Amino acid sequence: MKRLAEVIDAHRWDELPQLLHPEFSCHYVHTGETFDRDSWVRLNADYPGFENFRLLDCVADHERAAGRAHVTGTTDGEPQHFEVATFITVRSDLIVDMTEVWTDVDLTAPAGTRPQ
Repeated sequence: MKRLAEVIDAHRWDELPQLLHPEFSCHYVHTGETFDRDSWVRLNADYPGFENFRLLDCVADHERAAGRAHVTGTTDGEPQHFEVATFITVRSDLIVDMTEVWTDVDLTAPAGTRPQ
């Protein structure tokens, strides 16, 4: 997870496939999309306005890891902030399965959902 975050944060897209198993699959819970290795690398490399990916927390064992990161970017010159939870499974020292859940930090919670 830490190496993945370092590579993404540094925009080293040519190194990204080396971390991913040939059978890699990534599922985005928030959109329902699923990507294979090549399409996920391309999505990251081509994402407009992406700036930083900062891993803030990570819990891992031998084959699984969960991480929380803060992502920054710009759209139409305006800064954007996102939080992402990433869950990975490793096989043969490569990421074979990934699930991500993204949210926009600037969203406002619906009325009535905050504790009094």
